[in-house]
Amino acid sequence: MPHSASAGRSGDVRFGEFVALMALLMALTALSIDIMLVALPDIAASFGVVRENDRQLVITAYMLGFAVGQPFHGPLSDRFGRKPVLAAGLVIFAIGSLGAVFAPSFTTLLAARALQGFGAAAPRVVAIAIVRDRFVGRDMARVMSFVMMIFIIVPIIAPALGEGILRLGTWPWVFGALFLAAVAAFAWSMLRLRETRAAEDRLPLSPAALGHAFHKVVTTRATVGYTAAMGLLFGGLLSYVGSAQQIFVDVYGLGALFPVAFGAIAGVMALASLVNARLVGRVGMHRVSHVALIGYALTGLAMALLGFPEHPPLLGLGLFMAAIFFCFGLIAPNFNAMAMEPLGHVAGMGSSFVGFFSTGLAAVVGWIVGQSFDGTVRPLTIGFTVLGLLALLTVLLTERGTLMRSTHAAHAAQPGE
Repeated sequence: MPHSASAGRSGDVRFGEFVALMALLMALTALSIDIMLVALPDIAASFGVVRENDRQLVITAYMLGFAVGQPFHGPLSDRFGRKPVLAAGLVIFAIGSLGAVFAPSFTTLLAARALQGFGAAAPRVVAIAIVRDRFVGRDMARVMSFVMMIFIIVPIIAPALGEGILRLGTWPWVFGALFLAAVAAFAWSMLRLRETRAAEDRLPLSPAALGHAFHKVVTTRATVGYTAAMGLLFGGLLSYVGSAQQIFVDVYGLGALFPVAFGAIAGVMALASLVNARLVGRVGMHRVSHVALIGYALTGLAMALLGFPEHPPLLGLGLFMAAIFFCFGLIAPNFNAMAMEPLGHVAGMGSSFVGFFSTGLAAVVGWIVGQSFDGTVRPLTIGFTVLGLLALLTVLLTERGTLMRSTHAAHAAQPGE
């Protein structure tokens, strides 16, 4: 795969290993959510949680902690380097995992989940900052596509992994597995990854320096616009993830086949990432992602206009969800790259903002749609429709009414965007 000359090797790590390590660091969040889905009924029963929709708080608490952590980890990594912040975040994640194992109450479990999320924000923020340290523009989008291809393996296998763990033990064992994953990520990254933030490039933590970096981020039109759009679209996916166990098990009665159905739909994103990696160098980030965004919005609109019944055929629902996931797989790496491209010298702060804003927005809208679950798929289809159209409107405003190309000076060096 062609990539920027300066980034052919990441320290002493070859490109393939670099991509795999970045994928693992970013996949901790997907693992922490998706491995938990099959355990939600057992957790609810263990703590006497009555309202079925309150199971989703195990997901929401994690995502809120994840969102809150991101504004801290980025500026700290700009100041102290990527590896120390990465190490601290993985340690916090491991402590949160152990806290969940021994949680005496549902409230304590939710607090431990929030701590897990806070810690997991570090590998997510630092991984994207490291990629931006090494790559830019289409090269970054292509790298992020390969990262996503590996990353997506996690939501495919995580529910089945959770199911296997529950067959051997009880739900605290699931959190024990997350603890082991944190230990593995810590060992691999500390032993193999070289620091990418040179000492001379590190920014002070003074209010003036932080204010300047923050001002640069929040006044960059492309960064704010594409981050907001990504948050809206990700919110739709989170609402689906949070209610997937209820939909497939309670509504459709799939039982032990739930991990298979969930993994099959999520696996479509891997195909989308491969397609994106091959297309983006030829036709550009904007064309690929904007066409996919239109597809996402039209799919949601079609679900609503077709008057999706309360309990549509399982195959029909699966096909619509696969289309949504395919479009998102084309959108996410490109929107990430376009949001980060103008922010090379403040990549840590930029990654924090992109992560905090998009994840926070996604957690809120995902919770709203998820809590609307009424035993049918109707709230989910309405959610995808509204969020897809809002994201399309956001991108139109960001690009001043133009699609398929950039209207921002930062992209001028890459024709065809």
